[in-house]
Amino acid sequence: MKVKKPIDFWIFITVLILLSMGLIMVFSASAPYAYNNTKNHDVYFFLKGQLRYALIGLAAMFVCINIDYKKLGKWSSLFLIFSIILLILVLIPGIGHEENGSQRWIYIGAIHFQPSEFAKLSIILFFAYSLSRRRDQLQSFFKGLLPYLVILGIFSGILLLEPHFSCTIVIISVAIVMLFSAGARIKHFVLLALPAVVGLGALAMFSEYRRARLLSFLDPWKDLHGNGWQVVQSLYAIGSGGLFGRGLGKSLQKFLYIPEPQNDFILAVLAEELGFIGVLAVLLLFLIFIWRGIKVAINAPDVFGSLVAVGITSLVAVQVIINVAVVTSSMPVTGMPLPFFSAGGTALLFLMCGIGILLNISRQSNYERV
Repeated sequence: MKVKKPIDFWIFITVLILLSMGLIMVFSASAPYAYNNTKNHDVYFFLKGQLRYALIGLAAMFVCINIDYKKLGKWSSLFLIFSIILLILVLIPGIGHEENGSQRWIYIGAIHFQPSEFAKLSIILFFAYSLSRRRDQLQSFFKGLLPYLVILGIFSGILLLEPHFSCTIVIISVAIVMLFSAGARIKHFVLLALPAVVGLGALAMFSEYRRARLLSFLDPWKDLHGNGWQVVQSLYAIGSGGLFGRGLGKSLQKFLYIPEPQNDFILAVLAEELGFIGVLAVLLLFLIFIWRGIKVAINAPDVFGSLVAVGITSLVAVQVIINVAVVTSSMPVTGMPLPFFSAGGTALLFLMCGIGILLNISRQSNYERV
């Protein structure tokens, strides 16, 4: 009987710490907003939702730990097709639900489902499985790289119709990392860089709200009561936190200054309450996760496992980098959640599924766990 290796302890414990800290911060950041925007002034509204999905996510993670990741490769095409169908359904009136000007949700009774989160994981699995079998063709642009670019184009086109620009950026970024890791030629990416930059610039300038966000990024104080409001309040929160912060629960900017502080700008509340030291601790935990994820990828028993590990690790890394950049006004505002912290049930559920798959790969890898 084959003896199962232990899962990567560092990934497991880091995820549990980040998840626990995230739950605490969701409650701290959301309480004033929930009091003013829910029936019966329920300050626990967002905490209860996030805790429910955290428990479901943990259960899903343990299920994925015990499913051989190699079986997922055989199902990856079905996952990809199903995710495209769901993304199309979102755009159909009566099925898709609109929030804050974007149609990204499917409501089934009390369940709110965001298909784009499933799409992230399905693309990682499909690309990893396909690339593990077609690596020798990646040296050719038309036979190797182009089919994957077409798939990315299909997903990007559908997501931009919602619109969901931030998810588009994440999917493209993760796919590029995976393609590069699989052996795609650097010169192909260099040649694609110029049209990509032009295309992104066109998307920004020909969309009124994106153009407004881009201009407010250049000088947020110039549009203080408009598109610059979120960033300015975020910077106030970060600056007032100082080295050690005001103390847990003592943020002032969360009192209806930062809009929906439990979401994309939760790091600003954390910085105000726990200071630079608290933010540094969180970023160090993410760095430990990324380090161990890379270690799993390097030591995976096969190419498929290695590429899946690269995809899941880069999925977390890209979202963290963009979220920190947005919150600190280092790039234009886009709706990017901070993994394990930002309120959002679907995102947390599929992220925990990804962690479970990563831990399953670690269980079958040969390396020192200490």
